Amino acid sequence: MTVQLSGLVIHLVERCSELGTTLTPSHRQVVAAAVLKVGSARPDHALLTLADMGGELGSRLVQRALQALEVPPEDIQCYGKAALMGTGVPLEYGAALLHPRLGRAVRACLPGANTIMPSVAKRGAPGASIDIPLHGVTDMWSFDHFDTVSLTVADAPAPDEIVVAVALADRGRPLARIRPV
Repeated sequence: MTVQLSGLVIHLVERCSELGTTLTPSHRQVVAAAVLKVGSARPDHALLTLADMGGELGSRLVQRALQALEVPPEDIQCYGKAALMGTGVPLEYGAALLHPRLGRAVRACLPGANTIMPSVAKRGAPGASIDIPLHGVTDMWSFDHFDTVSLTVADAPAPDEIVVAVALADRGRPLARIRPV
């Protein structure tokens, strides 16, 4: 199976206020995504190729996301991952990219990160939006860190493409105040 990197997309969201309240410091989230063109192959071979690629992509996307946020790895408090398959790509290809190795590679780049990464995978046409769930890197039950960041790539995924993304945030939700009951 051939998998070709078509491009990288970096999407930075910086909220300076929330419902009229100035946020100091601002709330920042970043999504680093790779657009991959996938060739045809036997399903078992394709899944192994994509699983291997997941680890490489996890490390690469974290490094690009950290550059965009301009923070050291230990400052990351939230993360998540996603895959958006083109209309001609099996959903299982997204699972192969996201689950066996990508999360482990991301955690290895972020000191103290030890929770599983929340994820989402779906199929869509070019310009489809994907909402990437986020939660805490050290406490997956920290309600203040439950959040979402959205990504849209205007020209991807084409029918034979996958958009695979890693999302990071340097703090929990703006004005978060939910406490466990």
